[in-house]
Amino acid sequence: MNADELLKRYAAGERDFSGLNLIGVNLERANLAGANFTGASFASANLSRASLTGANLDGAFFYSADLSFAKLGYTRLTNADLTKANLKGAFLVKADLTGAKVSGAILAAVNLRAANLQEVNLCGADLRNINLRSANLSKANLSWANLTGARLSGASLNGALLNGVKLSAAFLNGVDLNGIDLDGVNLSAAKLGGANLNGATLTAANLSATQLRVASLIRVNLHAANLSEADLRRANLSEATLSKADLSAADLTEADLTGANLNAANLCEANLTAASFYRAYLWGAKLMQANLWQTNLAEASLRGADIADTNEDEAILVGATMPDGSLYR
Repeated sequence: MNADELLKRYAAGERDFSGLNLIGVNLERANLAGANFTGASFASANLSRASLTGANLDGAFFYSADLSFAKLGYTRLTNADLTKANLKGAFLVKADLTGAKVSGAILAAVNLRAANLQEVNLCGADLRNINLRSANLSKANLSWANLTGARLSGASLNGALLNGVKLSAAFLNGVDLNGIDLDGVNLSAAKLGGANLNGATLTAANLSATQLRVASLIRVNLHAANLSEADLRRANLSEATLSKADLSAADLTEADLTGANLNAANLCEANLTAASFYRAYLWGAKLMQANLWQTNLAEASLRGADIADTNEDEAILVGATMPDGSLYR
């Protein structure tokens, strides 16, 4: 079927176009909202700026199609093949892409807010600055994807694969990342305020200048992670593993590090005002020029730690093991 016939039938009120062969047709700026294109083939078709809002595109074939700036909000794209399709600037708010194939697709500036991307394979995809707020990405494959600057606040990442993903400057405020594996991931300058990272693995991850204010990081593994200049104000890091982590110039004001392992960690010039290190381990840690005003170090172990040029006299040190091995009384 050619474009003219399709548009005439649509204008006449017809909406069922399932299984049609529309390979290579030019439907630029066409209005086909609410139509049923189940199983239809749009390979290499031009649908740039077309309106397909609310359309049923289940199992449709869009290989190498041009869908740039198309209106695809509330569409059903389940099991659709979007391989190598151009979706630049497309509007896909609340679209259902469950089981869709998007390998090699251009997704720059796509709006996928509240879209369903469950189990979708986005491995290696370029998703820079993409809008995925409140999207369902559970069990999606995001390994090696570039999500730099992406907006993911409120998104569901339960069971998602995130090996080697790039999340620098991404917005992840309030996201549930409980128990997730982010080993070695780049989260520098990301926004993770109020996020749940309890039990997560972030060994050797880059969290420099990351915003983690009021985040929950209970029992998180941050061994050898880079947290320099990070904002951890009022964060909960109780029983966290921070051995050999770089926390230089980080802000830990009122943070809870009760029972945390900070052996050989770098806390030089960190702001530890009113933070709790009760019964924490700081063997060989570097605290030079750190702010210890009202810092709770009661019963903490500072054996071998360097506390030169700190205001240790303003800290709570009752029962702490001092750098020379003596017990503070």
